[in-house]
Amino acid sequence: MTTPAAEGPPVRVKICGLRDEATLDAALAAGADWIGFQQFERSPRYITPDRVATLVRHMDRRARSVVLFVEPTDDEVARLLGRVTPDVLQIYASEDRACALRERFGVPVWHARGVAVAADLPHATPVDGLLIESRAPAGATRPGGNGVTFDWAITRDWVSPVPWLLAGGLTPGTVAAAIRASRAPGVDVSSGVESAPGVKDPQRMVAFVRAARAAWCAKTPA
Repeated sequence: MTTPAAEGPPVRVKICGLRDEATLDAALAAGADWIGFQQFERSPRYITPDRVATLVRHMDRRARSVVLFVEPTDDEVARLLGRVTPDVLQIYASEDRACALRERFGVPVWHARGVAVAADLPHATPVDGLLIESRAPAGATRPGGNGVTFDWAITRDWVSPVPWLLAGGLTPGTVAAAIRASRAPGVDVSSGVESAPGVKDPQRMVAFVRAARAAWCAKTPA
């Protein structure tokens, strides 16, 4: 026997790794709540600080902007903030380092956390948000964005201390199941909506957002 799941607020969606105006417009038209821009030079999604500034201005507040850094120096963050102030900095580094950047620059910070088991999930944090994804596999050249999933059910009964997003290996075909298993209030996607590394596919972005939005309306076992 099944009964409808209780409806929660709409699942929010972040699409990360945008590089040009055409795909940015497509992501916004698809309904993304946050748009992410990469400041990690080894990523195929990297763009310069000047391009980040241009694209954030192009957004014209149609969504919120997130800029991703990996183990950044203060100078690297300052260089970006000298051109544009995003809504959020997404930081891959220690929690202490993420907090130090938040304190120095006064911009909200999301801390990216790699997890494998429930014990890895934090129950207190001084940052503004969390991005929860799988730990980077051995030999990975990036700390995140590796298209690897984890057991989504470990977050189901977790009470996060701050707003959070589920990330890692999500696609239009898997995001609804991931949301139902994890109870994530938001999801983050990059490679899962690409036709090639760094190349966003408008149709995949639309399909991803639609699947995420519909996930709470699905039926679950009573």
